[in-house]
Amino acid sequence: MQTTYTYKEQTYSNLYELSKALAKNCIFIPLSISDDTLQELGVEVIHAEEPIENIRARKIVELKRQRDDAEVEPVEYGGHLYDYDSKARERINAAIIALDVQGDGAKISWTTADNEDAVVTAADLRAIVAAVAVRSNLLHIAYRKAKAQVEATGSAEEVDVVTLEL
Repeated sequence: MQTTYTYKEQTYSNLYELSKALAKNCIFIPLSISDDTLQELGVEVIHAEEPIENIRARKIVELKRQRDDAEVEPVEYGGHLYDYDSKARERINAAIIALDVQGDGAKISWTTADNEDAVVTAADLRAIVAAVAVRSNLLHIAYRKAKAQVEATGSAEEVDVVTLEL
């Protein structure tokens, strides 16, 4: 719900801006003031439903953030969780190169996201990257599906129930 306030033919989109305008006329109001009290001061208060386009856009941004957050969560491989944030990706790529240079059978001790040591090969690290790629694809499919559901909604209530389902 959007509220607008009109005072002396000037419209304000929030109570804070209205309070600044009233203060210029030596009228000081708390931000918790009631609509009835505002009307006694000569302020017209209008409550309007927020446009569905705004509600949809906000939900799509929320879904995108959920997808992006899930993409960098630790990934499970070989009974361990491996970090996959930007720093971890850099370390994994560097380790793959270093292990490849050392040749077949080269191994390295890796500290996992669950704070354990695991001995891994370049193939293991590539498998971790592959697991992330599979997860990322599933997340993007789920996001596109949820986004399409949001775009097809007709009310705020319908938008609220849409979730990112994997």
